[in-house]
Amino acid sequence: MSFVEDVRWFTAAPTADEPDGPTPQGRVTLVGAGPGDPELLTLRAVKALRGARLVLYDNLVGKEVLRYVPEDAELVYVGKESSRHTLPQESIIDLMVRLARSGRSLVRLKGGDGFIFGRGGEEAQALAEAGIAFDVVPGITAAQGAGACAGIPLTHRDHAATLVFATGHLRANNELSLDWEALARPRQTVVIYMGVGNLATICRELARHGLPTDTPAALVEQASLPSQRCITGTLQDLPQLAEQHAVRSPALIVLGQVVALQPQLMRGMQGLAA
Repeated sequence: MSFVEDVRWFTAAPTADEPDGPTPQGRVTLVGAGPGDPELLTLRAVKALRGARLVLYDNLVGKEVLRYVPEDAELVYVGKESSRHTLPQESIIDLMVRLARSGRSLVRLKGGDGFIFGRGGEEAQALAEAGIAFDVVPGITAAQGAGACAGIPLTHRDHAATLVFATGHLRANNELSLDWEALARPRQTVVIYMGVGNLATICRELARHGLPTDTPAALVEQASLPSQRCITGTLQDLPQLAEQHAVRSPALIVLGQVVALQPQLMRGMQGLAA
């Protein structure tokens, strides 16, 4: 595989000599890479990677996933690490459009599912507006991976009839744009992506809007990978636990009564007696 380390050079470089007549446009395949474990890739994702000649991938895509890409393909790292982007989102879209218009087909590889807090919807919309043909390959989103691998069922007949995914990422005005009252409702599971950096604010606002401070809560770090950690507590003590255990992104915040089932389920998953 050919890794393009300086994406600025790649962006500026010509793709090929201009042939006579119109150049057939390339096709973009938006692929969800799942939560991290390469065995959780879908068959369709593996097929797309094995047939790729050019892959634009994000920070959350692990090296084990990239092993499915052919040796002679080009791999371009476009970053997307929290608050540290190799390329701004607009530049990534521009690069995809330019490459496709030059006749190059490519795979846009994102962690989790690109249509769940992965900005895949924005990329698909931009491609459609530019007249670029594309396919979408869904992936297992981080919340699913975290729940299954950490022993936290996201829904449960006795505890959670509603499942809510939310983002804890700051908007351009440095504010959290969340419906706190909706997130504080009973009998639901709330999973917050990209919220570790704002954990204290999130917990404080949820408590202020009526979520009991003794609500079971968890932080799941590096979900589905050998380095996975699951730290459980309550809404009240979660910020302190995060600091105590030096929790870092990527990590998910999981809130709800289903978290209380985690110790029992993990014992079963590890083959231990109840």
